[in-house]
Amino acid sequence: MFKESKRSASAETLIGHGTHVEGKLISELSIRIEGEHRGDIECRGDVIIGEYGVARSSITAQDLTIAGRVHGDIVVKGRLIITASGQLFGNVLAHSILIQDGGIYNGNCRMERQTEPRTRQLPEHEAPSQQPGQQQQAKEKARQAG
Repeated sequence: MFKESKRSASAETLIGHGTHVEGKLISELSIRIEGEHRGDIECRGDVIIGEYGVARSSITAQDLTIAGRVHGDIVVKGRLIITASGQLFGNVLAHSILIQDGGIYNGNCRMERQTEPRTRQLPEHEAPSQQPGQQQQAKEKARQAG
């Protein structure tokens, strides 16, 4: 009688305009807040605070876009974007921050780069056994001999 609903893995949690929610919010997927939320937010996906959205929350997310107002501390593993209508009052730890002209940010900010190895470590059997100067001399001798 009813068809099975097929939702994609990228479905969002939406707190709609005119909705007020209190409490801790934990999500594996993205969250969009157009209403008001009070309480911590832990999201493995992205969090979007819409233009009329208000979050009085500490927020942990992959990426965070603020077009409304946020009062609380932020930890973002990726990028924090404060749009022209966005306002953030709190401390931030992020890898990348973009504040558009007109956006408001009041708080302390700390940026950390994602750590990636600069050079590939060679396994023992691939490690060069000679110094660069010695390698050049060995190549010259091999060329002269052969």
